[in-house]
Amino acid sequence: MKVLYGISILAGTIIGAGLFSLPYITSVVGIWIMIGYIGFIGAISIVIHYFLGEVCLKTPDFLRLPGFAKHHLGKNAQKIAYISGITGMLGAVLAYLILGGEFLTSLLSPSFGGDVVHYTTLYFFVSCIFIYSGIKAISKVEFWGIIIFVALLLLTFVRGFGEITIENILFVREGRLDLFLPYGALLFALWGGALIPEIEETLSLGKERKKLLKIIPAGIIISLLISLFFIVTIIGITGENTTREALVGLGDHLGGGIASLMLVFGLLVIFTSLITIGLTVKKILWYDLKVPERLSWAITCFVPFFLFLLGVKDFIMVIGVVGATMIAIDAILILLMYEKIKTKKIRLITYPLIIIFLLGIIYEVIYFLR
Repeated sequence: MKVLYGISILAGTIIGAGLFSLPYITSVVGIWIMIGYIGFIGAISIVIHYFLGEVCLKTPDFLRLPGFAKHHLGKNAQKIAYISGITGMLGAVLAYLILGGEFLTSLLSPSFGGDVVHYTTLYFFVSCIFIYSGIKAISKVEFWGIIIFVALLLLTFVRGFGEITIENILFVREGRLDLFLPYGALLFALWGGALIPEIEETLSLGKERKKLLKIIPAGIIISLLISLFFIVTIIGITGENTTREALVGLGDHLGGGIASLMLVFGLLVIFTSLITIGLTVKKILWYDLKVPERLSWAITCFVPFFLFLLGVKDFIMVIGVVGATMIAIDAILILLMYEKIKTKKIRLITYPLIIIFLLGIIYEVIYFLR
């Protein structure tokens, strides 16, 4: 039972904001290139998470990535892990804030008026209250919210089956083809590293720790299949009208009822994920780095919001940068730790992956600064 619970929690955590970027990105690069990326990044994701699972099993409990880095690689690696982890999670909070504002605007503006800035601000203040109060039950709400969202996705597929066409699925937008666009977004969309130590500790209570290495590939493969199903369903229905946030344009094709339900539960999924990530950042700043609690809360909430007000509002750009840089740095640290704990080195796997991640970081920085 714990194994099934672990698989569901890992898959449920991975299915988040990154998922909603994938249909639009598919419409930019084409379905076949996207399938190739899903296979490639999916395989890399399984390897990295599997290696992290091995690191968890060979490290004392109640540590997270910075603690693992210090234990196996030293204090400098721990500092890098803190920087990449906190920066990446603040970027994720910003992405959830942008997406939540868009969803809330689509739901409420037809009835009450107002623009995306107003609704994003409302969404921000509600999030701040939850992060400040530290709601503990949010993970259970997140889990059931995702279950209901997947059920609604199946309903959307059935309801919109008559709208799905091969032409829509094969549609590619005109303009410059950015072949690198799916890379960072998929790294972001398939990342569940923060949950691996949590699942390992849950299993260790029942003396089933080694089953962690079975949970990891199963959870990621389920996430991959749901992601591919989501892409085909949304782009198959909306085609050239696929929006950057995936669900926003759905109502024009299926009517307001099913689209509104998808938006409500999509909003619930990303809201609970935002709170979970926000609480994690706050606790790292407060517990690990000894920043005062209120200042930790203020940094967690207001840094992403100020970036939004300064004009950082491109959801796909944000998750692409976070995925290709901060998550890539975490992945490199995991690969280095894995090499350290293994008596039999597998450098033909770890070193090429490190090179891929380094090249991705360099490309993303150059692309972002252009």
